[in-house]
Amino acid sequence: MSQLKGKLLLNEPMARYTSWRVGGRADQFYIPESLEDLSAFLRSQDEAEPTYFIGLGSNLLVRDGGIRGTVVLMHNVLTTLQMDGDAVYAEAGVTCAKLAKFCAKEAKQGAEFFAGIPGTLGGALAMNAGCYGSETWNVVQRVTTINKSGELNTRDAAAFIPSYRHIDMPVADEWFIAAWLRLAQGDAQESAQKIKTLLAKRLASQPLNQPSAGSTFRNPPGDFAARLIEASGLKGYIIGGAQVSEKHANFIVNIGGANALDIELLIQHMRETVLEKQGVALQQEVKVLGELEVRE
Repeated sequence: MSQLKGKLLLNEPMARYTSWRVGGRADQFYIPESLEDLSAFLRSQDEAEPTYFIGLGSNLLVRDGGIRGTVVLMHNVLTTLQMDGDAVYAEAGVTCAKLAKFCAKEAKQGAEFFAGIPGTLGGALAMNAGCYGSETWNVVQRVTTINKSGELNTRDAAAFIPSYRHIDMPVADEWFIAAWLRLAQGDAQESAQKIKTLLAKRLASQPLNQPSAGSTFRNPPGDFAARLIEASGLKGYIIGGAQVSEKHANFIVNIGGANALDIELLIQHMRETVLEKQGVALQQEVKVLGELEVRE
């Protein structure tokens, strides 16, 4: 461990790294200095150690009891973003907003939707993130992953099976490190205008001034989770410091002093109420990590 160049933190509060601003402590929290350092860190870990990768923590609920295991922070670490021939090469720590702007500047069309995703490319790849009719894996050519032994693998997109807000991995315990995106040649000004329009629409419809984790539930086929939640009379509903947003019913916002349990109970109440009143079983989009109970 003494040879590692990154930063290892013990009992680190996860509330600092999640967009809801809630969550207990992680046993270990590692911020790698580089890809080589990340590989060395993973090799130094016990094979049985539970390991989790996070970016901006924008689709993540960490329970109040914290995380038993190791969390690796990718945001602001792997941030290379460049052209590689005709493809756009981006590492997992690049924010989706920055990726969208880069592609527009390079007159590559089809990546504008990334501007509406509040996370990093690594997270977008892991959950096939999307908005406004487009999804991440629609534009992926190939990816590089890293496993628990610190080994790198590069695979074509065909090796992965994407579905709505999900990606089936060909091998377990691997994390995305980088991707090459295939995008058509377009017009830089046109792409920039599309991004501007998308961001204005997002600002008008989403509670961006409050801590949230984006969409709480996936949209069911042929419908919208927000419509079902609002039709169930849940807009503005509060448990503790967590509230169903008055601006967008599929968002839960921290109105001050919320803990993870408040949010999880509200998610459960929303799911049960929509099932009872609308007959639809909503599927959760937000990922949940950690333990319920707070350790003494």
